[in-house]
Amino acid sequence: MEIFLKTISSINDETRVEILNFINKNDEVCVCDIESSFNMIQSRISRHLKILKDGGFLKVDRRGRWAFYSIKSPLDEFRQSILKEISFSEVKLPELNKGCKSE
Repeated sequence: MEIFLKTISSINDETRVEILNFINKNDEVCVCDIESSFNMIQSRISRHLKILKDGGFLKVDRRGRWAFYSIKSPLDEFRQSILKEISFSEVKLPELNKGCKSE
């Protein structure tokens, strides 16, 4: 039950749903590109990403000073179904805006 509630609570915010959908559509995304695309400060983006990661949706790959986020794989059936429903939503996502040099 705890895992279920943590998963559901991780997507109870419109911004987190948008970020999750954004990462799903763009595969692997650098945190600086998420900040730039959503025009949000680093601390706010980091909080949303931590909640989505704790909810079992995201994995992070650290490369030097940058963190790259992608959908966790394999993703269990429950989270897959949530991600699929989110992808059908009519949420307007920002374009991927490269906000840093990730090399």
